[in-house]
Amino acid sequence: MQPGHRRIATVVVTVLVFVALLFVGTTVQVPFVALGPGPTVNTLGTVEISSDGKTETKPVVDITGTPTDPTTGNLNLTTVSVTDGMSLFQSLGMWLSGTYTLEPRDRLFPPDQTPDQVRKQNEQDMTGSESNATAAALLFLDRPTKLVVASVAPSGPSADVLRQGDEVLTVAGKSVSTTAEMQAAVKGSAPGSAVPIGIVRGGQPQTVTVTLAARPDDAQAGYLGVTPEVVNADPSLKISYNVGDIGGPSAGMMLTLAVIDRLSPGELTGGKFIAGTGTIDDSGEVGPIGGITHKTRAARDAGATVFLVPEGNCAEATSDVPDGLTLVKVDTLQSAVDALDDIGAGRAAPHC
Repeated sequence: MQPGHRRIATVVVTVLVFVALLFVGTTVQVPFVALGPGPTVNTLGTVEISSDGKTETKPVVDITGTPTDPTTGNLNLTTVSVTDGMSLFQSLGMWLSGTYTLEPRDRLFPPDQTPDQVRKQNEQDMTGSESNATAAALLFLDRPTKLVVASVAPSGPSADVLRQGDEVLTVAGKSVSTTAEMQAAVKGSAPGSAVPIGIVRGGQPQTVTVTLAARPDDAQAGYLGVTPEVVNADPSLKISYNVGDIGGPSAGMMLTLAVIDRLSPGELTGGKFIAGTGTIDDSGEVGPIGGITHKTRAARDAGATVFLVPEGNCAEATSDVPDGLTLVKVDTLQSAVDALDDIGAGRAAPHC
């Protein structure tokens, strides 16, 4: 081949390779998602909700049937954004930006679940988080609550004994008012034990007996086969939540704090911009979440100066702290309220 022809061939091959790379880089999806800072929502504020072509402004935490206390400042819940369906070039650009991290797609969208199933699970997690927030706040404030049977396993040991809606007062002679107390009472009895359970059904107190089975994951622990739930027992009080298109369980603690702030005198925020994250159960235990560094960045970008961090996330959170943001360690609802009291009074709060 003559030199001129070789040069032309080299150019043609180079162009073809470039076009192929460009095609692959811009059209072929990679099996990763990009995680980054997501929206933050002030749980003491309002949000616009669109439905049937109409847009309404509603309180994020809507409380009716009882007087509420005025609040100022912010108690922002935080989220993580998820970008899916990226091309190779898009994913590289987001990774190089330093704002986003890449995760294997199947960690968020398991292969055995459709995107719609994942979405519905996230919605269920959020609904459970809201229920726990209401329960934890009302128990913290000593307002009326009751422990009820939310569901009964059809083939479990309680199937023919307990019913959905039964109010549970005692288990094995121990008074119970939270799901944790009920679970502990059950686990304290061996499989095969006949356990008396004090309930209220149809307004009538009574005692029923359930013979415990063995837990599927622990043959030595008793299994009742019900899902308990703490619910509001004041018929005049209504608490609902309007968080928009947000799923998962990690907003629980911030929603709980908003309910407490609205239903108790004084202000938890002291007028400051507080943000945070963390799951919560009805007894007020705060649990860790994912994507903490993205949430702290989102909070600081929104204007927060203090961020409430679940104790289990402290090590990760301190690895990348945005300038101007103070990380406050919490492990229970009580510790979160105490920390906010300290901040409002100008005292030092526990830091990560």
